[in-house]
Amino acid sequence: MVMARTRHEGALLGKSSIKVKGREEEEEEEEEARGGGGPMRAAAQRLMKVFVTRRIPPEGLATLNKAGDGIRVGYTPDILTDATAELTVALLLATSRRLPESVVEVKNGGWTTWKPLWMCGYGLSGSTVGIIGLGRIGHAVARRLKPFGVTKFLYTGRHPKPEAAAELNAKFVPLAKLAEESDFVIVTCSLTPDTQGMCNRDFFGKMKKTSVFINTSRGAVVNQDDLYEALVNGHIAAAGLDVTTPEPLPTNNPLLSLKNCVILPHIGSATYATRNTMSVLAANNLLAGLKGESMPSELKL
Repeated sequence: MVMARTRHEGALLGKSSIKVKGREEEEEEEEEARGGGGPMRAAAQRLMKVFVTRRIPPEGLATLNKAGDGIRVGYTPDILTDATAELTVALLLATSRRLPESVVEVKNGGWTTWKPLWMCGYGLSGSTVGIIGLGRIGHAVARRLKPFGVTKFLYTGRHPKPEAAAELNAKFVPLAKLAEESDFVIVTCSLTPDTQGMCNRDFFGKMKKTSVFINTSRGAVVNQDDLYEALVNGHIAAAGLDVTTPEPLPTNNPLLSLKNCVILPHIGSATYATRNTMSVLAANNLLAGLKGESMPSELKL
């Protein structure tokens, strides 16, 4: 029996667990430690040396930029499309049919005799749904909503997407027209300088008083002060958010005081299967980056 120190003090390892390294192997490891292992590994090692986490004076940043090395970035595209689309539909239904309110009424004794208009909300059958950003997630959301009997799909974005629109018989329209005609407005676009704060007082003012607003894209797409004003003053019926600014949203934020605003803690991709797949891809990206190899999914900077 051979004794060896491990992370657990005094652990015993059998002979079959110990590999005796020859001098050649030791020399190879020493060479790697000194920066050997070929040009790709050397490049990977150089790329990991500087990570700027805060704003610094421009002179210092310019010096770093002259070195020519950025940091490689891996990401997990496509994997969360289905989970986020499902969550978007769930949030829409919970908001439009007032499910959180109904649960509270059951718990606090508000459920008494049947009342014709009590807890009434808005249904999808015969409705017009407007989607801001008919990308992978927007398209997946629309496909899931179609069987509910939606009469018409409208969408807007940087440019028309005829192939995706053809399946849904969706019509490309300006943002203002989408706001004016939609019973449900769903935001699934990317956050860009053009979309930041796009859903503001002017936008909500164009929406129907009976319309429902859903955002599962990025919190900064919405001006939350203007959304609060629209909800309080009855310019729109209700809103459901899975994303906010900031995150987490402070518990004293005025939006949380409204019954007609449903807010979730950014759980669009929160299914076991999705998170498991994301973790494996992230790990494979990391390992490939450390080896100086191509990542399975790398963001090209």
